[in-house]
Amino acid sequence: MCRSGLRERKYHMKTMIIGAGKLGYKLAELIINENIHVTLVDSNANVIQRISDHLDVLAVIANGLEIETLKGLGIDSYDLLIAATGSDETNVIICSVAKKLGCKKTIARVRDPEYIHQFDFIKSSMGIDHIVNPDLATANEISRYLLKSYSYHNGEFAKGRVSMVDFHVKNMRDFIGKRLMDLKGFDGLLVVAVSRDGEIIIPHGGTTLEEDDVIYIIGESNSINNLTAKYKLNMDKRLIKRVMILGGGKISHYLADQLLHANIRVTIFEQNQERCRYLSEKLDNALIINGDGTDINILEEEGLEEMDAFVGATGYDEQNLLMSLMAKQAGVESVVAKISKPSYVNLIDKLGIDFALDPTNIIASDILKFIRGGRVVSVSLLLGEQAEVMEIIVDENVTAIGKSLADLGMPKGIIIGAIVRDRRVIIPNGSTVILPKDRLVIFCLGTKVPYLKTFMAPRKGGVFSELWSRDQGTGQSIGS
Repeated sequence: MCRSGLRERKYHMKTMIIGAGKLGYKLAELIINENIHVTLVDSNANVIQRISDHLDVLAVIANGLEIETLKGLGIDSYDLLIAATGSDETNVIICSVAKKLGCKKTIARVRDPEYIHQFDFIKSSMGIDHIVNPDLATANEISRYLLKSYSYHNGEFAKGRVSMVDFHVKNMRDFIGKRLMDLKGFDGLLVVAVSRDGEIIIPHGGTTLEEDDVIYIIGESNSINNLTAKYKLNMDKRLIKRVMILGGGKISHYLADQLLHANIRVTIFEQNQERCRYLSEKLDNALIINGDGTDINILEEEGLEEMDAFVGATGYDEQNLLMSLMAKQAGVESVVAKISKPSYVNLIDKLGIDFALDPTNIIASDILKFIRGGRVVSVSLLLGEQAEVMEIIVDENVTAIGKSLADLGMPKGIIIGAIVRDRRVIIPNGSTVILPKDRLVIFCLGTKVPYLKTFMAPRKGGVFSELWSRDQGTGQSIGS
């Protein structure tokens, strides 16, 4: 066993991550900003060295499946273990062993569709607290996007009462060159951010919009729908009836199954013959084509131009982006691309791709929500983790209660976009006062998350959430 990294400091929680792939690395990168002690375990020495060079974590070269490894690292002192190796079975076993050795909570990544109906049994019988499935979660997001009545969907909060959407200014010609304060039809809505040249701008009333900007809006869902109708942003949206999917991996399997249940015709292109045979057995009513889906001529022969949507879901970002672009040029109304490289985030708007998503970010958001506790209802990572949108239920002992937003003095980069109180959506202003049990939908730059903790810290003796108040003997509690 070889260890390296981690500077001396106080932490309020200890987390071990087994498996330093994309998900493991991303989680470590995110949660070290939460004042959490992170131990990252992987058997690949080169991977561990790279992590040690870039992240302030305890990086350990070891086999996380071995009991002696877990005992040697003091697993009984850890609050959470996340098993994110490439094997579902290994992840389940690691979590089960860790729990029996005294780890307080465990999370396992399980991806195989064969296990989807057994999650509850696996959790209860193996002592796992939470199971995450990046492929299923990604398919859920794509399906939700395709089946929505409007085109520019980003996220829903407060049980659907509040939405966050992003609009391309170039699709709203009347907005180009206008100041935000001069825009009409924004009753019940708040522009919380502007994306310009890959950077997030926190706007004010005098911010002038440019053609290539993307604006992020939070507001009551009905008001969002009214805005799209007013500017005819979804008037040409046809009912999705036919979808073509590039790639026959797990995401495609989950997605096709959901679309078929919605009576949508599905065509999947997959090069591996054995995989095609498997999908044909599992997806009775889908058309599975064994062929090169990156050949536009073959796609056109199979009716690309007649499709209502195209989804690039291979394991290669470049293929997904290129073929989604080709589909768009062929006249397909809705094109979706799965991406995994943060550097490609800034290309999406320029290429005209309607919807792009990263499975790692989706699951990282889910795990962040779990770590932060029951009062944090949801977390969405935006624009390569430059920003977060989170939904928080306010506890009775939060120091912010009874104060107006103006009196809180929150720094630029933290915006309370909406408050849901007694089923009523409030778009707040400086005089709005925070009350117990309010649901806050908050836009926050990634660099400002620590400041948000200060404003939402509990009064002495109070409990807000595990994020801000947990002290389990591993260091000083945040806000204490």
